[in-house]
Amino acid sequence: MLKIFNTLTKKKEPFKFLYTEIINIYVCGVTVYDLCHIGHARTFLVFDIIIRYLEHIGYKIFYVRNITDIDDKIIYKANNQKESINLFVDRMIKLMHEDFLRLNLKIPDYEPRVTEYMIDIISSINILLKKEYAYIKNNGDVLFSINKYKNYGFLSHRLKNYGSNNPASCCSVDFNHSNDFVLWKSHTNNSDPFWKTPWGPGRPGWHIECSAIINKFFKNRVNIHGGGIDLLFPHHENEIAQLKSLNRSFSVPFWIHVGMVVIDNQKMSKSLSNTVFIRDLLEKYDSEIIRYYILLTHYRHPLSFTEKKLYLSKNILTKIYTSLLNCTMVCSIPDDYEIKTRNLFKNQFYAAMNDDFNTPKVCLLLQKLSKYINKIKQKNILLSNVLAQDLIYFGNILGLLYQDPKQFLFPNHKQHKIDIFIIKKLVHMRHIYRLDKKWHLADIIRKKLLTLGVVIEDNRINSTYTFTKK
Repeated sequence: MLKIFNTLTKKKEPFKFLYTEIINIYVCGVTVYDLCHIGHARTFLVFDIIIRYLEHIGYKIFYVRNITDIDDKIIYKANNQKESINLFVDRMIKLMHEDFLRLNLKIPDYEPRVTEYMIDIISSINILLKKEYAYIKNNGDVLFSINKYKNYGFLSHRLKNYGSNNPASCCSVDFNHSNDFVLWKSHTNNSDPFWKTPWGPGRPGWHIECSAIINKFFKNRVNIHGGGIDLLFPHHENEIAQLKSLNRSFSVPFWIHVGMVVIDNQKMSKSLSNTVFIRDLLEKYDSEIIRYYILLTHYRHPLSFTEKKLYLSKNILTKIYTSLLNCTMVCSIPDDYEIKTRNLFKNQFYAAMNDDFNTPKVCLLLQKLSKYINKIKQKNILLSNVLAQDLIYFGNILGLLYQDPKQFLFPNHKQHKIDIFIIKKLVHMRHIYRLDKKWHLADIIRKKLLTLGVVIEDNRINSTYTFTKK
């Protein structure tokens, strides 16, 4: 059975929903004031994997991911570039979609822009005012009163401090009036966009945007609500406070949060000038390499970004694709040993994915299966072909191994004549280096041969090669 770590309870819980039930998933999207970065790639790739797997095991998904298209940073950036806000936002959304398309991310069922749901946002704030969960300040801002909502801090485990009798007082926080957060910012600058409301002109605060959109699309329940771990507090805490205040019956059974991206032991941040943009990575690496690299770290753990680790992922994925070279599609075979071998890999795959989407284990399994295919290619061609199909099948569930091996391995290879004598000489030299355990020199020759379109396959006795033209 699938088990998922729930941020709300801080433990893995069985995913017990019926297969006949549509699983509602909401993921907080991008504030489009700049290009998307590796942090965005990680968060949305993780949920891409989660959705792919849930669909694979039989669930129907209703997936919504919003776009914040009005914000202080957006206004500042557009003004700084002397561009209208609408044109700037449209351009940034177009670039975002280009990046996500190249990453092969699943497209949400709905991708609502905040400005398209302003009526719903204003209506939600009006209800909160009437229920006295919100109040209007002298300057026209509308704030949510934290102390009116008794369970504030429950999601992020930052419980209110009610004194020493509180069993959670060891981790409690003394919330007060100054912690109240903005639902609506009053209009102060005539050049900035604004919307009219019964309490005055202005524009919404960040947290109410998601709550109003969720309330619009899902009504009483989101099965899975997710985003980066940096959104847990205060954004998601404020979201659920608003949603429960609007509708007491509203529920989110599972909260999933993705760990942050770390560069040189520091959180990636534009203020630290250490941002790595998706499109810059895609100029140097195939999108599947980026995907594989992200999946090598469990989604709840911080991802330490280095070019060295990306290059390592490239080498691993190259070896996996190499094992698929010259494999052909065949029907399943009834031999008991071969069925047992296939089931062994299959059971390990599902055990890892059902354990809170343990993609690092799955990645190791793909490598293990790839090595096994190479090992038996000479002895049992039929089984190696069947296992190659299984390898592709598992990879596809993760959004990997969609390419023809030749296209992945030789993307820039041009057709030209190669002196067979030189190839044989290089292969022989590499074999000698391997016998002498000079692995570094052997690897240099292997990479050189790969650029020429020559793939080396090693066994215990010798090395064989295959010349493949694109």
